[in-house]
Amino acid sequence: MPGRVAVITGASSGIGRACVRSFAAAGYRLGLIARSSEGLKAAAREAVELGSEAVVVEGDVADPEIVERLAETTEQRLGQIDVWVNNAMVTLLSPAAEMRHDEFRRVIEVNYLGTVHGTLAALARMRERDEGTIVQVGSALAYRSIPLQSAYCASKAAIRAFTDSLRSELMHDGSRVNLTMVQLPAVNTPQFEVMRNRMPRKPQPVPPIFAPETVADAILYAAEHPAREMVVGGSALKAMLGQKIAPGLLDWYLARTAYSSQQRPETEEPERPDNLFAPLPGDRGADGPFTGQSRASSIQLWLREHRAVGIGSSIAIVAAGVAWASLRRLNA
Repeated sequence: MPGRVAVITGASSGIGRACVRSFAAAGYRLGLIARSSEGLKAAAREAVELGSEAVVVEGDVADPEIVERLAETTEQRLGQIDVWVNNAMVTLLSPAAEMRHDEFRRVIEVNYLGTVHGTLAALARMRERDEGTIVQVGSALAYRSIPLQSAYCASKAAIRAFTDSLRSELMHDGSRVNLTMVQLPAVNTPQFEVMRNRMPRKPQPVPPIFAPETVADAILYAAEHPAREMVVGGSALKAMLGQKIAPGLLDWYLARTAYSSQQRPETEEPERPDNLFAPLPGDRGADGPFTGQSRASSIQLWLREHRAVGIGSSIAIVAAGVAWASLRRLNA
């Protein structure tokens, strides 16, 4: 979409960094925000190398004034914002009873309120023009919480609740602004090297793990083909369905498995620095340490992109079933 403008929060690493590459390659000019100066500058350089332009604002999405400055600067330098991607996040791995009040507050301020600040900044501009798309980067954990990530799960559930409420308001107003949420599976990002951790072993995403590039492609697709909600990865879909069908069974299963599945065999380094309250130096890029275990494709995304094939296959399967049933009746 040459000439269009997208804002990406949390753009310095992980999913946000992968989104910078995907959107820049698709022809978008970009407004970028993150706390990490080195990572943010590297993301902007990559966007330029891909033929795009990038405006950067270094800062924390927990501060609404900084988010508003990002929106103003982007439109002044690049033109009207067509897409806003709320992606910035922090997290920690810890039993809830061992967490401090300021840690809970910090996760909510960045993940949930940062999304609210970004959404309101985008709406202030998009509603006036009656066009634009806001993409909330969610998680299967917005539907099904897991042990050791109570603050993160709560923040993603809050984003989903806020988004559902706002969507109905936009529908009531007859607005043509699109609001979509992308629910993600586990992703191979650098967060597992910088997140705060109270467990004895190093953290890891719960397998199966997907590549950040795959997720970024899904977010780009959602921005250009907005639907109410988009689920990436069969594991995310299973978690969401399992919560609806047998939540008590999932409680029991996660109590037995989720502690070990979120930790690597390696012992955690004592007093390892983390990025919960302040950024760490360095540029970490998009990928974490689990590249060898990462999946580079998603069946759900493929079916979205090839909807005609998916519908045709479904019809063929149903037709074959009907034909088989009819043949059995004739031979009975």
